[in-house]
Amino acid sequence: MSTMRAVQVVGYHQDLQMTEVPKPEPTGPFDVVVRIGGAGVCRTDLHILEGQWAEKSQVQLPYTIGHENAGWVEAVGSAVTHVAEGDKVIMHPLVTCGLCRACRSGDDVHCETSQFPGIDTHGGYAEYLRTTARSVVRIDDSLEPSDVAALADAGLTAYHAAAKAARRLTPRDRCVVIGAGGLGHIGIQVLKALSPAELIVVDRNPDALKLALTIGADHGVVAEGRQVEEVLDLTGGHGAEVVVDFVGENGSTAEGLAMTRQAGDYHVVGYGENIDVPTIDLISSEKNIIGNLVGSYNDLCDLMALAARGDVTLHTQKYALDDFQSAIDDLDAGRVRGRAILTPEGI
Repeated sequence: MSTMRAVQVVGYHQDLQMTEVPKPEPTGPFDVVVRIGGAGVCRTDLHILEGQWAEKSQVQLPYTIGHENAGWVEAVGSAVTHVAEGDKVIMHPLVTCGLCRACRSGDDVHCETSQFPGIDTHGGYAEYLRTTARSVVRIDDSLEPSDVAALADAGLTAYHAAAKAARRLTPRDRCVVIGAGGLGHIGIQVLKALSPAELIVVDRNPDALKLALTIGADHGVVAEGRQVEEVLDLTGGHGAEVVVDFVGENGSTAEGLAMTRQAGDYHVVGYGENIDVPTIDLISSEKNIIGNLVGSYNDLCDLMALAARGDVTLHTQKYALDDFQSAIDDLDAGRVRGRAILTPEGI
């Protein structure tokens, strides 16, 4: 039996460890084994190490993390027809059944029997990963797996929220994006590609706003205490028809709702705090508070079409698989611009 390198959680509140484990093989007819070209390092991975997901995922330790994965098809089961060995693919983060009501509706994110590699089963901080035919999306030859890996989750989450927001936006509307970091910088590009609305971006970091203005934002507002007033000034005192909050903590939810126009939509994407709003205010203003999870398989296909035509590009910082600890430390310390990517085959 051949083996591979894999980075595993061996205990909560402990460092990850590089181990040798059996290389996965296709066992079911729809299995696809992918040789990893890039695995995104996400803040959720830090939360996993802190034990925040232990109760929710019920995962057995040790296991391999990594839920933003792309690479090349290594082997396929007997029933797989739409991808072949050597194809470049990105993986939808969930392995889904295809048979439940949610899957049949194209809403595979809410599959009744899904698995989530990197969260509740083995993920992509490794040389190979087993997934299924339902989860792999072929990517354009012009794209490299290590450049697009983080679009599998961070990008897909941003796309899902931005596409939902764009469905109601017209040329007369304004859309506020709170947070222009790893998710926000993708959301801005998606909104620019899908929506004719005016884009206002709010962030604490002036450098993040500079980037936002080069990738499609019409206005940048530095969050240093007066951001609600500044957004109201930019929207004629009414607020924006849509606010997309990629932060979701440190007071952004109250500010986001204050920036939302009457009968407007407030989308929550980032998380960390509770939303506290009197029901009378919700009723009298008729605002909608909308939760956003990761996107569907179809959302990922749409996002990869935008990536292939250059409308969405990911800013990345790459690390060899052996340097996994540096990537984790840099992310934790806020030293990563864009998204950190592990590359098993070197950079």
